[in-house]
Amino acid sequence: MPEMPEVESLREFLDAHLKGQEIARVLPLAISVLKTYDPPLSAVEGTTVTAVDRHGKWLDITAGGLHLVIHLARAGWLRWKDEFPAAPPRPGKGPLALRTVLASGSGFDLTEAGSTKRLAVHLVRDPAEVPGVARLGPDPLADGFDRDAFAALLAGERRQVKGALRDQSLIAGIGNAYSDEILHAAKMSPFKPVHNLGDQEITALYEALRTTLGEAVERSRGVAAGRLKAEKKSGLRVHGRTGEPCPVCGDTIREVSFSDSSLQYCPTCQTGGKPLADRRMSRLLK
Repeated sequence: MPEMPEVESLREFLDAHLKGQEIARVLPLAISVLKTYDPPLSAVEGTTVTAVDRHGKWLDITAGGLHLVIHLARAGWLRWKDEFPAAPPRPGKGPLALRTVLASGSGFDLTEAGSTKRLAVHLVRDPAEVPGVARLGPDPLADGFDRDAFAALLAGERRQVKGALRDQSLIAGIGNAYSDEILHAAKMSPFKPVHNLGDQEITALYEALRTTLGEAVERSRGVAAGRLKAEKKSGLRVHGRTGEPCPVCGDTIREVSFSDSSLQYCPTCQTGGKPLADRRMSRLLK
Protein backbone atom coordinates (compact mmCIF):
# COMPACT_ATOMS: atom_id res chain seq x y z
CA MET A 1 0.00 0.00 0.00
CA PRO A 2 1.37 3.45 -0.85
CA GLU A 3 1.78 5.47 2.33
CA MET A 4 2.42 9.14 2.99
CA PRO A 5 5.96 9.35 1.50
CA GLU A 6 4.94 7.71 -1.79
CA VAL A 7 1.70 9.70 -2.02
CA GLU A 8 3.64 12.90 -1.40
CA SER A 9 5.97 12.01 -4.27
CA LEU A 10 2.96 11.37 -6.51
CA ARG A 11 1.52 14.73 -5.42
CA GLU A 12 4.71 16.53 -6.41
CA PHE A 13 4.78 14.71 -9.75
CA LEU A 14 1.15 15.53 -10.51
CA ASP A 15 1.58 19.13 -9.38
CA ALA A 16 4.34 19.52 -11.98
CA HIS A 17 2.43 17.73 -14.75
CA LEU A 18 -1.22 18.71 -14.13
CA LYS A 19 -1.25 22.29 -12.85
CA GLY A 20 -2.38 24.68 -15.58
CA GLN A 21 -3.57 21.81 -17.79
CA GLU A 22 -7.13 21.39 -19.06
CA ILE A 23 -8.96 18.15 -18.29
CA ALA A 24 -10.56 16.75 -21.44
CA ARG A 25 -12.14 13.54 -20.15
CA VAL A 26 -12.46 11.51 -16.96
CA LEU A 27 -13.54 7.95 -17.70
CA PRO A 28 -14.53 5.56 -14.88
CA LEU A 29 -13.88 2.01 -16.07
CA ALA A 30 -14.62 -0.02 -12.94
CA ILE A 31 -18.01 0.08 -11.25
CA SER A 32 -16.48 0.15 -7.79
CA VAL A 33 -14.08 3.08 -8.22
CA LEU A 34 -16.43 6.09 -8.18
CA LYS A 35 -17.90 6.81 -4.74
CA THR A 36 -19.90 9.98 -5.56
CA TYR A 37 -22.37 10.96 -8.28
CA ASP A 38 -23.12 14.66 -7.57
CA PRO A 39 -21.44 16.54 -9.14
CA PRO A 40 -20.89 14.15 -12.08
CA LEU A 41 -17.38 13.52 -13.40
CA SER A 42 -18.32 15.45 -16.54
CA ALA A 43 -18.36 18.60 -14.39
CA VAL A 44 -14.55 18.78 -14.42
CA GLU A 45 -14.21 18.21 -18.16
CA GLY A 46 -13.07 21.44 -19.79
CA THR A 47 -11.76 22.88 -16.51
CA THR A 48 -8.15 23.71 -15.64
CA VAL A 49 -6.20 22.09 -12.81
CA THR A 50 -5.20 24.76 -10.28
CA ALA A 51 -3.69 22.68 -7.44
CA VAL A 52 -2.69 19.19 -6.36
CA ASP A 53 -2.71 18.59 -2.60
CA ARG A 54 -2.36 15.65 -0.23
CA HIS A 55 -4.38 14.73 2.87
CA GLY A 56 -2.67 11.79 4.58
CA LYS A 57 -2.74 9.03 1.93
CA TRP A 58 -5.32 10.88 -0.19
CA LEU A 59 -4.54 12.86 -3.36
CA ASP A 60 -6.63 15.97 -4.06
CA ILE A 61 -6.73 17.44 -7.59
CA THR A 62 -8.50 20.81 -7.75
CA ALA A 63 -10.07 21.85 -11.07
CA GLY A 64 -12.92 24.22 -11.79
CA GLY A 65 -13.58 24.71 -8.08
CA LEU A 66 -14.13 20.97 -7.61
CA HIS A 67 -11.89 18.35 -5.98
CA LEU A 68 -11.06 14.98 -7.50
CA VAL A 69 -10.03 13.09 -4.35
CA ILE A 70 -8.24 9.75 -4.78
CA HIS A 71 -7.29 6.98 -2.35
CA LEU A 72 -5.12 4.24 -3.87
CA ALA A 73 -5.87 1.74 -1.08
CA ARG A 74 -3.83 -1.46 -0.84
CA ALA A 75 -3.46 -2.46 -4.48
CA GLY A 76 -4.13 0.74 -6.41
CA TRP A 77 -1.61 2.77 -8.38
CA LEU A 78 -1.32 5.81 -10.62
CA ARG A 79 0.35 5.45 -14.03
CA TRP A 80 1.24 8.51 -16.09
CA LYS A 81 0.81 8.37 -19.86
CA ASP A 82 2.34 10.86 -22.32
CA GLU A 83 -0.29 9.73 -24.82
CA PHE A 84 -3.14 7.25 -25.00
CA PRO A 85 -4.25 4.77 -27.70
CA ALA A 86 -6.82 6.14 -30.11
CA ALA A 87 -9.35 3.43 -29.20
CA PRO A 88 -11.14 4.01 -25.87
CA PRO A 89 -10.53 1.42 -23.14
CA ARG A 90 -13.11 -1.28 -22.52
CA PRO A 91 -14.75 -1.15 -19.06
CA GLY A 92 -14.21 -4.16 -16.85
CA LYS A 93 -11.11 -5.40 -18.67
CA GLY A 94 -7.95 -5.83 -16.59
CA PRO A 95 -6.82 -3.64 -13.69
CA LEU A 96 -7.74 -0.29 -15.27
CA ALA A 97 -10.18 1.58 -13.00
CA LEU A 98 -10.23 5.21 -14.18
CA ARG A 99 -8.60 7.25 -16.95
CA THR A 100 -8.02 11.02 -16.89
CA VAL A 101 -7.06 12.56 -20.23
CA LEU A 102 -5.79 16.11 -20.62
CA ALA A 103 -6.42 18.36 -23.61
CA SER A 104 -2.70 17.98 -24.41
CA GLY A 105 -3.21 14.23 -24.93
CA SER A 106 -1.33 13.14 -21.82
CA GLY A 107 -2.86 12.10 -18.51
CA PHE A 108 -3.00 9.24 -16.03
CA ASP A 109 -4.61 5.89 -15.39
CA LEU A 110 -5.66 4.57 -12.00
CA THR A 111 -5.22 0.81 -11.78
CA GLU A 112 -6.00 -1.76 -9.11
CA ALA A 113 -4.68 -5.29 -8.95
CA GLY A 114 -6.46 -8.24 -7.33
CA SER A 115 -10.08 -9.03 -6.67
CA THR A 116 -10.60 -6.86 -3.57
CA LYS A 117 -11.55 -3.46 -4.97
CA ARG A 118 -10.91 -0.63 -2.54
CA LEU A 119 -9.50 2.12 -4.77
CA ALA A 120 -11.74 5.14 -4.26
CA VAL A 121 -12.39 8.31 -6.29
CA HIS A 122 -14.65 11.10 -5.06
CA LEU A 123 -15.61 14.28 -6.92
CA VAL A 124 -16.70 16.83 -4.32
CA ARG A 125 -16.96 20.57 -3.76
CA ASP A 126 -14.90 20.37 -0.57
CA PRO A 127 -12.47 17.55 0.37
CA ALA A 128 -13.99 17.55 3.86
CA GLU A 129 -17.08 15.97 2.27
CA VAL A 130 -15.06 12.75 1.92
CA PRO A 131 -15.47 10.83 5.22
CA GLY A 132 -11.94 9.39 5.04
CA VAL A 133 -10.47 12.89 4.72
CA ALA A 134 -12.73 14.49 7.30
CA ARG A 135 -11.60 12.07 10.03
CA LEU A 136 -7.85 12.45 9.44
CA GLY A 137 -5.54 13.37 12.28
CA PRO A 138 -2.62 15.79 11.82
CA ASP A 139 0.09 15.29 9.22
CA PRO A 140 3.19 13.97 11.04
CA LEU A 141 5.57 16.12 8.98
CA ALA A 142 3.63 19.37 9.36
CA ASP A 143 5.65 22.26 10.79
CA GLY A 144 3.44 22.54 13.87
CA PHE A 145 3.57 18.84 14.69
CA ASP A 146 6.14 18.97 17.49
CA ARG A 147 6.93 16.57 20.31
CA ASP A 148 4.33 18.12 22.63
CA ALA A 149 1.60 17.85 19.99
CA PHE A 150 2.50 14.19 19.53
CA ALA A 151 2.42 13.54 23.29
CA ALA A 152 -0.99 15.21 23.51
CA LEU A 153 -2.36 12.84 20.85
CA LEU A 154 -1.13 9.82 22.80
CA ALA A 155 -2.56 10.98 26.12
CA GLY A 156 -5.29 8.60 27.23
CA GLU A 157 -4.52 6.00 24.54
CA ARG A 158 -5.02 2.41 25.72
CA ARG A 159 -4.01 0.62 22.53
CA GLN A 160 -0.74 -1.00 21.56
CA VAL A 161 1.62 1.43 19.87
CA LYS A 162 1.57 -0.29 16.46
CA GLY A 163 -2.20 0.08 16.18
CA ALA A 164 -2.12 3.68 17.38
CA LEU A 165 0.44 4.70 14.76
CA ARG A 166 -1.70 3.19 12.00
CA ASP A 167 -4.91 4.92 13.08
CA GLN A 168 -5.55 7.58 10.43
CA SER A 169 -7.82 9.53 12.76
CA LEU A 170 -4.92 9.86 15.22
CA ILE A 171 -2.05 10.56 12.79
CA ALA A 172 -2.51 10.79 9.02
CA GLY A 173 -0.51 8.84 6.47
CA ILE A 174 1.27 6.05 8.37
CA GLY A 175 0.49 2.48 7.35
CA ASN A 176 1.76 -1.00 8.05
CA ALA A 177 5.21 -0.61 6.51
CA TYR A 178 6.30 2.70 8.01
CA SER A 179 4.88 1.90 11.44
CA ASP A 180 7.22 -1.13 11.46
CA GLU A 181 10.11 1.09 10.40
CA ILE A 182 9.34 3.77 13.00
CA LEU A 183 9.14 1.24 15.82
CA HIS A 184 12.40 -0.38 14.77
CA ALA A 185 14.12 3.01 14.73
CA ALA A 186 12.65 3.78 18.17
CA LYS A 187 13.77 0.34 19.49
CA MET A 188 10.23 -0.32 20.67
CA SER A 189 7.97 -3.40 20.67
CA PRO A 190 4.90 -3.05 18.44
CA PHE A 191 2.83 -4.56 21.26
CA LYS A 192 3.87 -2.04 23.90
CA PRO A 193 0.78 -0.28 25.35
CA VAL A 194 0.78 3.44 24.63
CA HIS A 195 -0.23 4.29 28.19
CA ASN A 196 2.99 2.64 29.45
CA LEU A 197 5.24 4.95 27.45
CA GLY A 198 7.46 7.21 29.55
CA ASP A 199 8.55 10.71 28.56
CA GLN A 200 11.83 9.51 27.11
CA GLU A 201 10.08 6.80 25.11
CA ILE A 202 7.57 9.31 23.70
CA THR A 203 10.49 11.52 22.67
CA ALA A 204 12.29 8.59 21.04
CA LEU A 205 9.13 7.54 19.20
CA TYR A 206 8.50 11.10 18.00
CA GLU A 207 12.06 11.49 16.74
CA ALA A 208 11.92 8.10 14.99
CA LEU A 209 8.62 9.04 13.37
CA ARG A 210 9.87 12.36 12.00
CA THR A 211 13.23 10.98 10.88
CA THR A 212 11.87 7.83 9.24
CA LEU A 213 9.13 9.60 7.32
CA GLY A 214 11.32 12.58 6.43
CA GLU A 215 14.02 10.33 4.99
CA ALA A 216 11.43 8.31 3.07
CA VAL A 217 9.99 11.47 1.52
CA GLU A 218 13.47 12.57 0.43
CA ARG A 219 14.23 9.16 -1.08
CA SER A 220 10.94 9.24 -3.01
CA ARG A 221 11.30 12.83 -4.23
CA GLY A 222 11.80 12.97 -7.98
CA VAL A 223 11.42 9.20 -8.44
CA ALA A 224 9.23 8.30 -11.42
CA ALA A 225 5.82 6.90 -10.46
CA GLY A 226 6.66 3.53 -12.00
CA ARG A 227 9.70 3.13 -9.73
CA LEU A 228 8.21 4.34 -6.45
CA LYS A 229 7.21 0.89 -5.20
CA ALA A 230 10.71 -0.48 -5.74
CA GLU A 231 12.23 2.60 -4.10
CA LYS A 232 10.02 2.17 -1.06
CA LYS A 233 10.96 -1.50 -0.67
CA SER A 234 14.67 -0.81 -1.04
CA GLY A 235 14.59 1.71 1.79
CA LEU A 236 12.81 -0.50 4.33
CA ARG A 237 15.00 -2.04 7.05
CA VAL A 238 12.61 -4.53 8.68
CA HIS A 239 9.19 -4.45 6.99
CA GLY A 240 8.86 -7.24 4.44
CA ARG A 241 12.28 -8.65 5.36
CA THR A 242 11.34 -11.69 7.46
CA GLY A 243 14.32 -14.04 7.84
CA GLU A 244 16.89 -11.46 6.80
CA PRO A 245 19.52 -10.03 9.19
CA CYS A 246 18.70 -6.80 11.00
CA PRO A 247 20.86 -4.03 9.48
CA VAL A 248 21.52 -2.65 12.97
CA CYS A 249 22.40 -5.71 15.09
CA GLY A 250 22.43 -8.69 12.72
CA ASP A 251 19.67 -10.64 14.51
CA THR A 252 17.09 -12.39 12.33
CA ILE A 253 14.04 -10.29 11.53
CA ARG A 254 10.86 -12.02 12.66
CA GLU A 255 7.20 -11.75 11.72
CA VAL A 256 3.82 -11.75 13.44
CA SER A 257 0.95 -12.72 11.13
CA PHE A 258 -2.65 -11.58 11.36
CA SER A 259 -5.75 -12.50 9.39
CA ASP A 260 -4.99 -10.11 6.51
CA SER A 261 -1.55 -8.60 7.20
CA SER A 262 1.69 -9.06 9.09
CA LEU A 263 4.30 -7.02 10.94
CA GLN A 264 8.06 -7.43 11.08
CA TYR A 265 10.46 -6.57 13.90
CA CYS A 266 13.91 -7.29 15.31
CA PRO A 267 13.88 -9.14 18.67
CA THR A 268 17.26 -7.80 19.77
CA CYS A 269 16.52 -4.17 18.90
CA GLN A 270 12.88 -4.08 19.99
CA THR A 271 11.81 -6.81 22.41
CA GLY A 272 14.83 -7.61 24.57
CA GLY A 273 15.62 -10.67 22.45
CA LYS A 274 12.23 -12.32 23.06
CA PRO A 275 10.12 -13.41 20.05
CA LEU A 276 6.56 -12.11 20.01
CA ALA A 277 3.63 -14.53 19.93
CA ASP A 278 2.12 -14.95 16.46
CA ARG A 279 -1.46 -13.87 17.12
CA ARG A 280 -2.98 -14.53 13.74
CA MET A 281 -6.50 -13.62 14.81
CA SER A 282 -5.48 -10.56 16.82
CA ARG A 283 -7.41 -7.35 16.31
CA LEU A 284 -4.34 -5.19 16.82
CA LEU A 285 -4.29 -3.85 13.26
CA LYS A 286 -8.02 -3.39 12.77
